[in-house]
This record gives sequence, C-alpha cells and structure tokens, in this order.
Amino acid sequence: MPAGNARSQAIVSPSQRVVLAPTAWEALFARAGVSAPPAGLETSVATSGMKETQEKTADEGRVKDAILIAGPTASGKSALALEIAERTGGVIVNTDSMQGYSILDVLTARPGAEDLARAPHFLYGHVHPSIPYSTGAWQRDVVDLIEKKALAGRRPIFVGGTGLYFRALAEGISDMPEIPSHIRERWRHELVERGAPRLHRELMLRDSAMAMQLRPNDGQRIARALEVLDASGRSILTWQGQRGAPLIDRDSARCFVIDPDREILRERINRRFDTMIEHGALEEVRQILALDLDPALPAMKAIACVNCRRSWMERWTPARRWNGPRSRQDNMPSANPHGSETSSGPNGKDCCQMKP
Repeated sequence: MPAGNARSQAIVSPSQRVVLAPTAWEALFARAGVSAPPAGLETSVATSGMKETQEKTADEGRVKDAILIAGPTASGKSALALEIAERTGGVIVNTDSMQGYSILDVLTARPGAEDLARAPHFLYGHVHPSIPYSTGAWQRDVVDLIEKKALAGRRPIFVGGTGLYFRALAEGISDMPEIPSHIRERWRHELVERGAPRLHRELMLRDSAMAMQLRPNDGQRIARALEVLDASGRSILTWQGQRGAPLIDRDSARCFVIDPDREILRERINRRFDTMIEHGALEEVRQILALDLDPALPAMKAIACVNCRRSWMERWTPARRWNGPRSRQDNMPSANPHGSETSSGPNGKDCCQMKP
C-alpha cells in the first residue's frame, strides 16, 4: 500500500485514560495529573483552571475556542482530533515538530490521504528535511494561517506532542530573528572544526552575559548564540526577553491530554513500527540518507528515523533484500515511549516522534 494511503494505526480506545490536572495548562505542560476513566468525546478535560492561571482578558489570544490535544506516541491523538473535526466542522493544525517535514510520511505517521479527505489539515509535510524548522518558524506559520483567514469560522484543533509549540500557542514566545543560511552554516562548520570550548571562549569575548549561562561543551546553544549575534547584532538574551503574545484565547480553549496505560502503549508502538516497515519506512530512510544531510538537523533526530536507519544499515544485504526483524524487542523505539527532547512537553518531555 502506498504510504499516502496508509490509515493511522492510532485509534481512540477504552484503553486510554484522560489526564485531569489541576489546571488546563498544567495538564498540557506537566507530568502531574489525576487519571480518570475514559468517558468519550463529551468529557470536559482539564478546563476547571482555565481562568485561574493568570488574569487574562477574553480578547488576548487571536484564536478563539481552540482545542489542544497532546499525548505520547501512538496514544490516539490524531484519531481524536479527526473525530472532533468531523463532529464540529473543525480544522486540524499540526503541532508536532517532526510531522511538519516532507518525505517523512511513514516515519512520522503523518495522516494519510483518507484522513486528509475527512477534514482540512494544515502544516503537515510543508518543510524540507534540510531546513531547521524551529518553534519560531512554526509560530510564524500559524500566524500566517490566522492572517489568511484559514481558520476563520471553523474550530481550530491543534494536535501533536511538541511542548514548545503548545507553549507558543498559550503563552507566546520570543520572536527570534531569521538566520541567513550562510551564517548558520558558518557557525555549524566552526563548531565541527574548532569545537565547543573554543567557540565558548569567543562568545565570552563578544557576549559574556550569554556565555556565562552556557556550559563550555554545550556546542549547539553556543553556536546558536553566535549566529543570532552575527545575524542581528544583538545578544540572544535581548531577543529572549521580548516575549510575544499568546496566539489562542486561553479562557475559551479546551485541552485534552491523553495518557494511555504503559503496557498497552508499548504494544501499540510495537505494532506501529511493524506497520511502518510494511508501508515503506526503509525507503524513506534511503531517501533521507541520499540527501547527505547534517546529522545535527532536527529532522535527522526523529526516533523513527534513527531506528529505521539502524534497520536499513543492519538488515538489508548489498542486494537490498529484506532480512527481517531480529526480534520484537528490536522493533521497539529505543527511547522512552513518551518521547524525549530538550523542550518541555505535556509529560515533561518532548514526545514529537512517530506521532499518530
């Protein structure tokens, strides 16, 4: 079956539990929560604290009546979003850092053709893997949707597992400058050639306040600080101090955080990996490897991509004949089922990879 026609393996089922946290925003960004039995789509989830967190005006956010759906890999987020969209005439907006990349249709379990036909979907597969797609870039894309009236008159449903994206929606983030590709490439090259400690010493001479906040071996953040300084002439601390406005109206928003049973989730991830192999995941890995991309690029860090790359290198003969999985355990993603990355997600970590 072509990858574009593959139906999502994530389904809403009685095995899911819905987390009810003291406030909607704690549910979205934190691990802590009180579990409740599933009660279907009519359950009001974590909305009791909407007006407690801060004194917000009703018109602060630009998007009214938004629905935010978060949860770990294979928990059924996309299926829930699609059902709500069909019931309410809503539109679905990708809130997952990996599903925004092109080529990675199967590796990120992006919605297939049948799902796309059932409801409008935005910000899926629109960025080439060679481009570092940041939270700021995603936020600008959402603003563009708002300004073009793509969400007007329909309920927006933001679904995914990238915590920083949800934070940008609910709280606003610093509006970082665009970095020209030649500046970014220069500092990535300098990092490889000179190493993080030497770049840290240079940053100390040029922006001591920022350098003092970074460890000398934190190469990615050091290079980021230097490229922002070169591109804008201003310290990254200055940019970080200018927080933008929220994109959604928190008072009218509703948040769903899906928390499946761990053992059931593990089995669903196992099944998903098998399905990914059957639907062409290794071919996508071949396409990505053929691009000879920088391993530090965000698209290369997807759990699915890392694991399928291992499968590609270890399980295919020179004649490209499939040798088969070695064991069920080998089919499991090596990371925690709830995902991991540096940004804070709905369970304390980023759960952006291999999304439903």
